[in-house]
Amino acid sequence: MNPNNENKEIKKNRKAGSFLGLFIVLQLCLLLSSLSGVCSKMAANQKFLSFHFCLYFGLVLAIMVVYAVVWQQVLKRMPLTVAYANRPITLIWGIIWGALIFKERITWNMILGAGIIFLGIYLVVSADE
Repeated sequence: MNPNNENKEIKKNRKAGSFLGLFIVLQLCLLLSSLSGVCSKMAANQKFLSFHFCLYFGLVLAIMVVYAVVWQQVLKRMPLTVAYANRPITLIWGIIWGALIFKERITWNMILGAGIIFLGIYLVVSADE
């Protein structure tokens, strides 16, 4: 086998592995972002400026600072269309957190709405290709 082809194959595999790792970091970053909504809702249920209000609000700020830093690092290394196309996953996380933490009911309208948003994003991203 040609050594140049082997080197190309090795580089291709490394690139795919690093993209997978970056994709996982992106998903964890978006998961973290969705948790800011949970903390925000928890803060809204507290008396204004009480200890718990300040705690939850502080968590929102801390989460968003970490999210902003990680998001910028992801954007440096990943195509913008890929990164932004994954942001709506926070809708799914929001629905999950609502059901698990706040005992909210998941309705067909919520699922349909999320599906429509994902379809729209797919159409926009696939049009770029």
